Amino acid sequence: MKSFILASGNAHKAEEFKELFLNTIAIHPAPRTLEVEESGKTFVENAFLKAKAYSETYKVPALADDSGLVVELLPDILGVQSARFAPELTQYEDKCKKLLQIVNEANLKHRGAYFVCVLCFYISPEEVYFFEGRVHGVIGQELKGDKGFGYDPIFIPERKEGDGKSLAELPEWKNEFSHRAKAARSALEFFKESIDKSVNKP
Repeated sequence: MKSFILASGNAHKAEEFKELFLNTIAIHPAPRTLEVEESGKTFVENAFLKAKAYSETYKVPALADDSGLVVELLPDILGVQSARFAPELTQYEDKCKKLLQIVNEANLKHRGAYFVCVLCFYISPEEVYFFEGRVHGVIGQELKGDKGFGYDPIFIPERKEGDGKSLAELPEWKNEFSHRAKAARSALEFFKESIDKSVNKP
């Protein structure tokens, strides 16, 4: 079984990845969190920076996840800066409220948005792999649900049910269809096939 340390101090992500890769890829928490400057302009670049730093520090393969929310008509306010949005606010509940305020005041024609997740598996300088997943939806009108984290309570994913439930109200659906789940599924399929690809660098 392939084994990676997770380049993150986010306990939610660590647990989520353990479930996603159960019995297929072993994910271990890093001994301590590193301060990595996420200076990239894309999710791919930031995931690479984090995975490389952790792998070089701990001398083992590392998995990094860079993800965020993109509001289609306001692409510059979140994206790779999603975690650093409204830095004066320390709680995501307050960040969600701030984002709702901005979206409402912008009076957008549509509130389309999507979550992006890019996974970087850094095995060695010569062997680096990237996988991306997305989930589309809209920004809701209020915070709903307590089963998610981050911006989940205000994101309404596209689903055939069309019941307006937020990602924070759909833990089972999220486990199967979220941006992170899709990226993880692509990674699992790849590693199961043991395909030797050339290194991919941003």
